[in-house]
Amino acid sequence: MTKSNLPAWDLTDLYSGIDDPQVAKDLEQYNKLNQKLADGYKGKIAKLEPKNFLAAVKLYEQAGIVASKLGIFAYLNMVTQMNNQKAVAFYQNINEKMTEYGKNAIFFTLEINALPEAKFKALLKDKDVAFYKPWLSKVRLFKPYELAEDMEALLADKALTSSAAWVRLYDETSAKLKYVVDGKEYNDAEIGKLMQDKDPVLREKAGKELNRVQKENGELFTFIYNMIVKDKAISDEKRGFKSPIASRNLDNMVEDEVVEALAKAVQAKYKSIAGRFYKLKAKWLGKDKIQYWDRNAPLPFADDKAYGWKESVDLVLNAYNEFSPKLRQVAENFFSHNWIDVPPRKGKRSGAFAMPMPSPYHPYLMLNFVGKQNDVLTLAHELGHGCHMCLSIKQGDLNDDTPLTLAEVASVFGEMLTFQSLLRNLDDDKAKLCLIASKVNDMINTSLRQIAFHIFETKVHAERKKGELSQERICEIWLEVMRESLGDEVIVDDDSKYIWSIVSHFYHSPFYVYAYSFADCLVNSLYQVYRENSVPDFANKYLTMLSETGVKRYDELLKPFGLDAHDASFWDKGLGLIEEYIDQLEVLDKKLG
Repeated sequence: MTKSNLPAWDLTDLYSGIDDPQVAKDLEQYNKLNQKLADGYKGKIAKLEPKNFLAAVKLYEQAGIVASKLGIFAYLNMVTQMNNQKAVAFYQNINEKMTEYGKNAIFFTLEINALPEAKFKALLKDKDVAFYKPWLSKVRLFKPYELAEDMEALLADKALTSSAAWVRLYDETSAKLKYVVDGKEYNDAEIGKLMQDKDPVLREKAGKELNRVQKENGELFTFIYNMIVKDKAISDEKRGFKSPIASRNLDNMVEDEVVEALAKAVQAKYKSIAGRFYKLKAKWLGKDKIQYWDRNAPLPFADDKAYGWKESVDLVLNAYNEFSPKLRQVAENFFSHNWIDVPPRKGKRSGAFAMPMPSPYHPYLMLNFVGKQNDVLTLAHELGHGCHMCLSIKQGDLNDDTPLTLAEVASVFGEMLTFQSLLRNLDDDKAKLCLIASKVNDMINTSLRQIAFHIFETKVHAERKKGELSQERICEIWLEVMRESLGDEVIVDDDSKYIWSIVSHFYHSPFYVYAYSFADCLVNSLYQVYRENSVPDFANKYLTMLSETGVKRYDELLKPFGLDAHDASFWDKGLGLIEEYIDQLEVLDKKLG
């Protein structure tokens, strides 16, 4: 397999390139649409009849579609070539223009929230206006936290030179970092793959090199992080949010107490999940304890199989098909239309993601595929996102605003389907042990580790209120939280104390991370229901759920499956599946001697 054989996305559905004349035309259209909205409706929303109110909403929606096309193209064009200054400058310029032109529309949601409740309800009696009720209701949630229009405009302007600027600096710096192992140079995506190598010496070199480079750039990353956390605190204070996580929970439409219950349930399972598993892993790796960089290591007796791209695609599509031919049909579009960028290359952002687009267009997926088994499951994960986006957009562009807690459901479920398909095709106990161990490893990373990240964020944001945190103090918090979550079987020391700075979510999206654990536990509970065959027509109900994640709350979506996330036992049910897999590992371990 070579990089040249791997597909790269085709962005010409959007623009032929950064010099495409249509870019300037669309910028002008975006400007005109917002100006038209302001000229026609500013100061008048409270007096509009349903027909005219609907026209205003559609105009606002149309402007949003144009903005998404411009902004997402600029971002996608940049992330595969972050060493290209023209691409980076184009991205920044597009954002600055859109911020400037978008200020004319700031009044719109403010005036919607200024509507008396009686007027708001009267508008919703119109069936065409009622179509937008999910979006309108979510807008109204933020009513207590909105500021005057001039202040909102000021914050929008300042974001370009505050939070957004710091995030850009973080991304550009990270993309330029160079890691050297045995005289060979690696980027940040590639160095992570080395820590999944069978060779323990290579893993150690990669782990120490990753930590060394992060330490070398630690003062800058620490300063950037301090500024992002402070910037958020200023905004939260002005808006009246009582805690750093409050705005994220509101946006996710999940109660504070539900997130707290999730975090406590996961923390209570640190020993029975992470402790038990890493004890087994240490034994399999021939060690008393494992190093931090050994956590994701393959087992030494595992088949070191390299997966080709076509083989990986077939595996995932077949797993999707076994669950639902409809799901496979949606998924196939990403490969037949080049909606996916696969090969790692210099200047490309590390990791993987799925990018939604408004309804006239389609989502895009990005991977850094090198043929590891984990890459197959990452493909299944991102493809789950893509299919979800294709299904949910049918609710309309404004309504299609899936909370993060639900945005990870289809991706994690896609991984589970692929894992189960791989497992069913194995008849060798050793191969089964290796596959289940790999899955448990990923589940710990998704559920327990993300809650540990969440706790790290919570502590950092709380301490930042007292003043700027030193690099050493952030590292202390990191080590403390990692030691608690990983247990006594994992060595967490100075060779991993600077790793916190590679977690891009801390910079990009504060308090995003708990959504992964939320989704993992939710999917585990869903999968148990599916496995029990207790809900008729599960697959179609699941696809319906995905299509409605922007228009219904998580608790309403779970009702057809007999699940209630407010029940304290809900999270234990999801975490119980991980414990069940560890039980199987212990049985297989004894059987194999």
